[in-house]
Amino acid sequence: MRVSRTSCCYSLLILASYIGMGDKVTENIFKWVTNEPKIVNGAANICRLMDEIVSTEFEQKRGHVCSLLDCYKKHHGMSREAGIQECQKGVAIAWKDINRDCFRPTEVPMDFLTRALNFSRFMDVFYTDKDNYTHAEGLMKTYIKDVMVDPIPI
Repeated sequence: MRVSRTSCCYSLLILASYIGMGDKVTENIFKWVTNEPKIVNGAANICRLMDEIVSTEFEQKRGHVCSLLDCYKKHHGMSREAGIQECQKGVAIAWKDINRDCFRPTEVPMDFLTRALNFSRFMDVFYTDKDNYTHAEGLMKTYIKDVMVDPIPI
């Protein structure tokens, strides 16, 4: 999971989202993210595991490299379905870590935790039921059109 978390670059994306927050961002915030707090690891785990669940078959068909799910199945001698169930358990554990950090913010202000939380929420848009990131022509196209072309007037 450590390699998979790193390869999805989620920690970097969360960190980059802090850049526009002005004077609130201190060197300690950047150190906090790079020390892999549970909320940041949880967000990266959700990204990686949800992606694995919906995109592994497609990636295998196009000759993609070995996936986390394939490695887990081979290492534990289990079926694809059992591997997916384990990934789903990992997603549930990651959500618990995120929720725990949000309910008891101690190290950093809630503004920074909310960014990591929102990145995790977005994975439900990308990866629930199918890979809407890779196949953006359906649901994602509609969402982007709703937000960018036909926004709700405020």
